[in-house]
Amino acid sequence: MPTDLTTGNSSTAPQAQFLTRENGDRIAYHYSPGKTPGVIFLHGLMSDMDGGKALAVEEFCKERGNAFLRFDCQGHGKSDGLFKDGCLSRWSDDACDVLDKLTKGPQILVGSSMGGWNMLLTALKRPQRVAALLGIAAAPDFTEDLMKDDLSAEQKAIIEKDGFVETPCDYGDDPYIISKILLEDGAKNLILRKPINLNIPVRLIHGMKDEDVPWQTALRIQQMITSTDIEITFVKNGDHRLSENHDLARLTSTLEILLKQVEGVSN
Repeated sequence: MPTDLTTGNSSTAPQAQFLTRENGDRIAYHYSPGKTPGVIFLHGLMSDMDGGKALAVEEFCKERGNAFLRFDCQGHGKSDGLFKDGCLSRWSDDACDVLDKLTKGPQILVGSSMGGWNMLLTALKRPQRVAALLGIAAAPDFTEDLMKDDLSAEQKAIIEKDGFVETPCDYGDDPYIISKILLEDGAKNLILRKPINLNIPVRLIHGMKDEDVPWQTALRIQQMITSTDIEITFVKNGDHRLSENHDLARLTSTLEILLKQVEGVSN
């Protein structure tokens, strides 16, 4: 399952700020001011904004002078809400809210695992604001294409009865919660079944030893996006997390090239 639980050193992290949404729920975030295009990091399922990739991109953007935003989707990290009540529609609304209220100018979305699905949904909702996409083990449609196949008949019955089921998680001690709302809402937000009308640069990085999201998913994404400016980097020995030092160097170097391209178009 596409979980991404890489965490950073929270003991030295600055205090999070909070954006209060119209429903009263708070979204925790960290924002670093700088020039445009800005960069927004979208974390994975059951992960948070303090993950190693998010912090690496933040450091890179600070050194480069670009604005950077990382945030916790509701039910994750320091944001309000329970994970079992979360779904893609809610998390994409979170992304649109922070994009609208906390950033200015063109933005590059960097999405890890579930964040890769979120970035595609968000780009479709805000095409005038999103200048490019960078996916790391992007996992669109995982609820339908991956998660359902992993559920036993007994687990499906528990979901119908209780609204969710807890399963062991390979990335931590907390159980993996699969909820009815996550599955049903995921089915409403499937994105790989028809052309994805985005005509912006897209870069995808995917490990070929990813045991959670098949590397072929990257091929499906590039086939369905209408843009012709799509490049995929396959990492032969790469796993799902892609969070080792050499993986982070690859991530930031890919982002550097993308930023230069977007800057060249906007100048």
